[in-house]
Amino acid sequence: MNFLRKLLFPVAFIYWIVTWLRNYFYDKQIFKSKSFDLPIIAVGNLSVGGTGKTPQIEYLIRLLQDQYKLATLSRGYKRETNNFVLANASTTVKQLGDEPFQFFTKFPKIKVAVDANRINGITELLKLEDKPNVILLDDAFQHRKVKAGFYILLTTYSELFCEDYILPFGNLREPSFAKKRANMIIVTKCPVAISDLAICDIKRKLDTNIPVFFSKIEYDELVYSEMESIKTSYLIQAEKIIITGIAKPFPFISYLKKENDLVLEFPDHHNFTDKEINKIKKLANNKVIITTEKDYMRLKGSLPKAQLFYLPIKSTIVKDANLLNKIILDYVGRSTRDC
Repeated sequence: MNFLRKLLFPVAFIYWIVTWLRNYFYDKQIFKSKSFDLPIIAVGNLSVGGTGKTPQIEYLIRLLQDQYKLATLSRGYKRETNNFVLANASTTVKQLGDEPFQFFTKFPKIKVAVDANRINGITELLKLEDKPNVILLDDAFQHRKVKAGFYILLTTYSELFCEDYILPFGNLREPSFAKKRANMIIVTKCPVAISDLAICDIKRKLDTNIPVFFSKIEYDELVYSEMESIKTSYLIQAEKIIITGIAKPFPFISYLKKENDLVLEFPDHHNFTDKEINKIKKLANNKVIITTEKDYMRLKGSLPKAQLFYLPIKSTIVKDANLLNKIILDYVGRSTRDC
């Protein structure tokens, strides 16, 4: 832990007190949470960014979209609009934000909306003539003004929340005891060959009675542009430029990078300027440009179609996927019947 963070320990203690009081007031119903008469699943984390929320939301979409009228509701981080926006054929990434726009692009069956005010967002969705009967709340574990029916808490294999500290001393948005609000914990970004011993050890560290599952990131066999798809194995061998604007890009970069490749890293959810786009074009020359699916949503239309590709990822449950699916489907089915 660096020296600056140690100096910030007193600030972290104050932050801990504030978050504890906030949660206490919600737990005691001094601060009110609003419930809705439909199943709402909130996916989030305790730490700041990089836990794999987007692929986990997509996992739930694939699980539920064929059986239910499904909607996702996100804040729409770094979008250029305010208030409630429901995606339609004319909506742009700047109006939605990159992650919601990715959901909208990939899953035409579902409704995709953004609103920083989650109560208002849900209310607007329920006013629709063809309203959803299940809503997924993206990055909403701390959004306690809405009381979801089911909470999924994510934590990464390499940075478990139980081994971290509150901001700014560590990376936690709230103390680790907030895990008690979760109905399920998913440990994300696990090694491909995670052992049963490692699984048991992590469950012991998490110290919880709720179900704990483990997921890994799988890369697609193909990379995609607006014009074509090619094998990922072929692209890896080609000389290329790798562009990332995500919280923790190292696994993505290390998966793709060869010795002569150029890597350009930008902050998470970065909005690329004209100057940066021109720099990328100049550096790329005739090389392939490969980026994440989320970054592609912001770069598409600014870089040559023939050069710009993205590599999709998905979350795969390491073991007991059927049990995880059953828990989710049982909650949604039960809640739908009770409505």
